Parts: sequence; structure tokens; C-alpha cells
Amino acid sequence: MDVASGFGSTTSSSMFTNFPLVSAFVAFALAQSIKFFTTWYKERRWDPKQLVGSGGMPSSHSATVTALAAAVGFQDGFGGPLFATALVLACIVMYDATGVRLQAGRQAEVLNQIVYELPAEHPLAESRPLRELLGHTPPQVVAGGILGLVTAIMGRLIIMAW
Repeated sequence: MDVASGFGSTTSSSMFTNFPLVSAFVAFALAQSIKFFTTWYKERRWDPKQLVGSGGMPSSHSATVTALAAAVGFQDGFGGPLFATALVLACIVMYDATGVRLQAGRQAEVLNQIVYELPAEHPLAESRPLRELLGHTPPQVVAGGILGLVTAIMGRLIIMAW
């Protein structure tokens, strides 16, 4: 049976040898690590939240989906439906990061300021602040996309040299 038939593969493969999946995870880990070390460099403090949090430079969402799409293209060709699906997914994620999620973060910032200015006796005065770093600016998304593309290219070169 082959993968195209939808019933699995007779070859032994593991998710650790799945080039698109590994590329996506490596790009995500690199982007989050960059944020972690950038925070330390700028603020001289370790912030473990940077390893899993959203927002910031570079966009790990963009890095992940770009690495996935590029790796699918390198592995299965850039003319097939699988690459088209991955590319459309990447475009939607990156558009959403700079649109809806960025605006939601800005709204959270305003709402937090309003709640902060409420009198102490107001029922909402003690509410937990909303998360403000949800989305990305266009440069953060572009940087994440470049990181994802470079990650997939480097992965491809390593596989070809192997």
C-alpha cells in the first residue's frame, strides 16, 4: 500500500524523518529561541515565557508555516496540490498575524489601560489583565518568513549532502 492510496505506507518511516515536519519544528524553535535570547540581551533578564509566547521578533508562526510550505515544495515539488495547500495555509497564518491578532493585541492594550484607571471599588478593577502581545507587525512576519525559508533550504542542503 502507498501513502497516495490513503492506507499508509509499507516503508518504515517516522515523524523524525519527515522533512517538512522537522523543518517546521526547527523553524519554530529557532524563532522562539531568538526571542528568548533577544530579551536577555535587551533587558538583561531571562524570560522563559519567550520560549512559548506569541508576538515579537521574529514571528514564529510565520517561520513555522513558511518552513513547512518550502519543505513540502522541496520534497514533493512546487507544482502539486500539497504545496498549494501549504502555501495557502502559510499566507492565511501570516495575514492573520498582521491583521486580526495584531489588532486584538492593540485592543487588549487599550482595555487594560481602561481597567487600570477604574476606581478600586469597581467590580472589574481587580480583573486579570488581557494578553497584549498576540500579533505581529509586518517586519516581524517578514523576518519569520525569511527564517522559515532559510531553515527549509538549510535542511534540504543537509539532506542532499547526506
